[in-house]
Amino acid sequence: MAKLKTEFSLKQIIVYPSQGVGEIIDIFKKDFKGKQVQYYKIHIPVSDMNIMVPVENAKAMGIRCVVEKEQALKAIELLGEEFETPTSDWKQRYQQNIDLLHSGSVGDIAAIVRCLYHRSKIKELPAMERKLFESAKKLLEDELSYALGQSPKEIEKLLHEKLEPLGAKIEKKSSSYYDDDDDDEDFSDEAGGRGDSDDEDDEDRDEGDDDEGDDLDEGDE
Repeated sequence: MAKLKTEFSLKQIIVYPSQGVGEIIDIFKKDFKGKQVQYYKIHIPVSDMNIMVPVENAKAMGIRCVVEKEQALKAIELLGEEFETPTSDWKQRYQQNIDLLHSGSVGDIAAIVRCLYHRSKIKELPAMERKLFESAKKLLEDELSYALGQSPKEIEKLLHEKLEPLGAKIEKKSSSYYDDDDDDEDFSDEAGGRGDSDDEDDEDRDEGDDDEGDDLDEGDE
């Protein structure tokens, strides 16, 4: 059988921004509505999940290679840079960070971590933002671990060392621009379980291969 031509190769470590760092464990073709569709099968260790992604959709879903060392170091430096105060409307702030996550660049992920870390220095994060912060931080730690050849624990310490000096400075400032965060839980109820505004799309993807347009099958055996 001829070798399948794809952007990513078997056993390659990739970044899937909305899911985590993963490894391509299979590349195969599968019959779908009378035609052969090519898939990546990706294992995501953080969730211990296997995901099927159509090869032709991978780029649009933000799947990419782990960054080179130079880009990884720039992302770390970004964490220690001052930045514009985020909007006081937490729902708008949340959506802006979700958009950054879906864009998928390591710099955007670092920007989410920086924003939410410093926001937490002023006031405890609501459930949805806390989940987003934890997901983005874990994704950043895992990618930088591969890029720099260091353990996730070493990367976690390095990130904290970059974040904390600026965080101490921000903590001294007025917290007045967080005064409209009182309705956090109302928005959580409206948006639903995971803290991601795209939950409805994810539910469609969980249903498997019923529609060729589905991005993934999270429950693949």
